Amino acid sequence: MASAMERKPTTAKSRTRLSSVANSLRLIKAFSEDEYEIGISDLAKRLGLAKSTVHRLASTLLEEGMLEQNPGDGKYHLGLALFELGAMVRRKMDFTMEARPFLRTLMEKTGETVHLAILDHDSILYIITHESKQALRMGSKVGTRVPVHSTAVGKTLLAFQSDEELERIFARGLPQSTPNTITDPKALRRELATVRARNYAVDDEESEIGLRAIAAPVRIYSGNVVAAISIAGPVHRMARKTLLGWVRELVDAADAVSQRLGWQPSRAEALSKRA
Repeated sequence: MASAMERKPTTAKSRTRLSSVANSLRLIKAFSEDEYEIGISDLAKRLGLAKSTVHRLASTLLEEGMLEQNPGDGKYHLGLALFELGAMVRRKMDFTMEARPFLRTLMEKTGETVHLAILDHDSILYIITHESKQALRMGSKVGTRVPVHSTAVGKTLLAFQSDEELERIFARGLPQSTPNTITDPKALRRELATVRARNYAVDDEESEIGLRAIAAPVRIYSGNVVAAISIAGPVHRMARKTLLGWVRELVDAADAVSQRLGWQPSRAEALSKRA
C-alpha cells in the first residue's frame, strides 16, 4: 500500500473532473417515463447548475451517444448507448443469483421453508430452496418437481399464462393429490383470476395434507412472470391467519427481485390504466 507521502494529492483539476462525472450522472438520471425530453434551461434548474455548465455536459454526452437531441425544439432525451448498456446488464443478470439474498431474508423472517420455482414442461421445478431450521418442515430439494395446478407456486405461474397455454395444460388432466385439490378446469380458472387480482396464490392442503403455502410472482423488465417465490410449512404452524400475515413480506420480496430484473411497478400501473 502506498504511504501518505507517495499518494498523489487531490488537485483542483481532479476535483473538477470528479464533479463533472457526478453531474453527468445526475443529468442522465433527471429523465423519466413522464419527462422523456428536457431542455437545457429546465435541466439547469433541476440540477442547480449554470446553463453553460449543463450545455457542456449535454454536449459531451451527446457525442458519446448517451443523449440525443430533438432537431425540432433542441430538447434532449436519453440515447441508444444507454439502451445498449442496459440490455447488456439484463442479458448478464441471472435471476437466481438476484433472488438468493431476498429468499434467505424471507426464510429468516418467517422461520419457514422458502422456494424459488419455475414452470418447466408443465410441472413446477424448484431451483432454489432455503429450508426452515425447524425440526418439522417442508423438505423439498432443488430439482424436485411438483404438480402445477395444486401448488401455490404452480397456481401463481399458471395465473399469468395465455388462455391457449392453459387449455393445453388442462387437456393433459388435473389429477387429484388431496381432497382439496382443484380438478375442475372452470373452478381452477376462477381461482387463477383471483390470483391475478391479488398477486399471490395459496395452497391450503391442496398438494399435500398437512402442508400450507403461499406464493407470489417474479417478473422481468417486460412484465412477464418468469418464476414464483413461496413460503411453505406445516399446518400446525401455518394457520390461515399466520399464512396471510406473511403476504406483504412475500409480495415485497418478489417485487424486489422483479425490480432487480428491470421491472418497474409504476410503468406497469400506467400501462394497465391505459389498457
